[in-house]
Amino acid sequence: MKSTKEVLKSFELTVERYLAELTKLNMDKLHRKLNEEDWSIGQMYVHLIQSAFMHLHNVEQCLVGSESTLNPAKEKTEQGKIVFKLEQFPAVRIKVPASPNYTPQSPESMEHLVEGLHSVVERMRNTESVLHQSPESNKILHPAFGALNAQEWFLLIEMHYRHHFLQLDRLKTSLAFEE
Repeated sequence: MKSTKEVLKSFELTVERYLAELTKLNMDKLHRKLNEEDWSIGQMYVHLIQSAFMHLHNVEQCLVGSESTLNPAKEKTEQGKIVFKLEQFPAVRIKVPASPNYTPQSPESMEHLVEGLHSVVERMRNTESVLHQSPESNKILHPAFGALNAQEWFLLIEMHYRHHFLQLDRLKTSLAFEE
């Protein structure tokens, strides 16, 4: 498994690519959707920012050993074991039914997305420096991957951002944006 410093560096490069992609878009393109079921590119960016903060919250819960941490005997699911062994999500679309609890809102502004991405990077940097303090036995349950410790939640953020490049590329192609 990559070191947390390597994961952080990879994450920073991934966010740089997302920021570069934003410079090619305007608010109309960020809000454009293929249909009611698919997210817009802007919603995908909001999802990335919100999910990273949720995952970082789980990292912090593992660090402090809160009551939400699990019995150390709990393990990853088979799917979780595969994802972490490969250090990436499978290259398939993950479709979650639309719901007010899960479907992200459209972004308020371009600045909101840029600030959100910068905030995530800042939190990742601050978190990486203390990750070594978390006992591997402190775990929080992920709905698909099972029991994850702080380092695994941290790595999950970077893998998740890389995975969404597939969606970004698909949406850009489908919506036929000119570069």
